Amino acid sequence: MRVSLPARVAIGLAALFSVYQLVLGFASFTTVTDVSPVVACMALYAVASAVVLFAPGRALPVWAACFALATALVLPVIAAPVADLAHKNDSTTWWVAAVGTLMVVLVVRGRRAFAWVGVAFLTLYVVLWAGPGAFADLGVAGSVAWVAIATWFAVAMSRATTATTEFLRAEQETADWQAAQDAHVFERQLRLSQTTRMALPMLQQVIAQGGDLTEAERAESLHLEQAIRDEIRGRSLLSDDVRDEVMRLRRRGATVQLHDDGGLDELEVEDLRRVHAEIAEALRRARGADNVIVRTVAEGSDAAVTVVGLRLDTAASESAALGAGLDDEDGDEDDSVVLWLEIPRHATV
Repeated sequence: MRVSLPARVAIGLAALFSVYQLVLGFASFTTVTDVSPVVACMALYAVASAVVLFAPGRALPVWAACFALATALVLPVIAAPVADLAHKNDSTTWWVAAVGTLMVVLVVRGRRAFAWVGVAFLTLYVVLWAGPGAFADLGVAGSVAWVAIATWFAVAMSRATTATTEFLRAEQETADWQAAQDAHVFERQLRLSQTTRMALPMLQQVIAQGGDLTEAERAESLHLEQAIRDEIRGRSLLSDDVRDEVMRLRRRGATVQLHDDGGLDELEVEDLRRVHAEIAEALRRARGADNVIVRTVAEGSDAAVTVVGLRLDTAASESAALGAGLDDEDGDEDDSVVLWLEIPRHATV
């Protein structure tokens, strides 16, 4: 369970303490020799408190921290000479508590170095001005103690935040690892069940016949083996329609090659369905081809899949066998292209 203090409540409490120091400043008018320096100090303190409380950002800007530190250095220098310690009361040295309050706010807002410089100067100045006994009598010890406590809490909270962030990161990494493992297991089980579904009838038939298969059954076994290989090498290219068309081509005697080189994993479901439908249609149009190659295109290209259908040029093969065309610099191959299709990655309007 996470317990936190709303920012508005924290700012309100800090502002209340700051206003209380100003009230003590007003009450000190009866114990000072000159009111003007006290009024100037109160105005400067009010502005500095407003700056450190309401400056934007989680960490106090450097300029605001410098202004608050300058205020902490100026307050004792201006207010101490007019304070009458012979008739002092709780409000006579209000500026000691004011500096402590201001420095505590600096600690809370991530400027601990500025805060400790401020209380160190306050301590040194008061001891030099009123003697060593003033460290406890005038409330300097309380200001130093509050800054020390605030520093301890700030450091503890920073460590707790860091530890929490590390735990959350570790938890996320564990969840990602577990998801990856689950995905691997699911994929493996899916491939095994699909392979079993495809091969089991033929395997049962082989066992039942003792391996004595006809030529047609042997050819069908080879087709099934190729289909199983397709599930490994061309898995993202496959749908039920594509599988059917590939099997029809192979049973007709054509060679079909499916190569999944990546590039379809990031497609939306609708685009992937469209690509599968266009592959199946292209295979229907390639029934006159002797060799069909279907290959994915890597990311970065407008095309997602290329389909090439080749037909063996019988006349060219006979010429090559007779030795004709050996000096042909064009280097024409025996295969002629009967189908060339690039399926776009996204549907065109």
